[in-house]
Amino acid sequence: MIMEGCQGKPQIKIMDKICPQCGYEIEIFSIDTEAVCENCGFTIYNDTLTCVQWCQYARKCFGDAAYESLMKAAEIQKARAAAAKKA
Repeated sequence: MIMEGCQGKPQIKIMDKICPQCGYEIEIFSIDTEAVCENCGFTIYNDTLTCVQWCQYARKCFGDAAYESLMKAAEIQKARAAAAKKA
């Protein structure tokens, strides 16, 4: 549900990602926080920037559970990016 004040409606897209574990192609929806590789079971996280990270209405718009899940994915992405910079 999009709340009044939202700067834009979420546009759901299907993205293709490559599993870093086995190289299998994984489809993930832009609103999903994670997906599991059908080939090897590895969990990948959605690494695209969403309005959840900056919009003041995000919790109301997505709901508490989805908001928390998306923020968790964003934190994991941030930690991985920081680790990659150190390496």
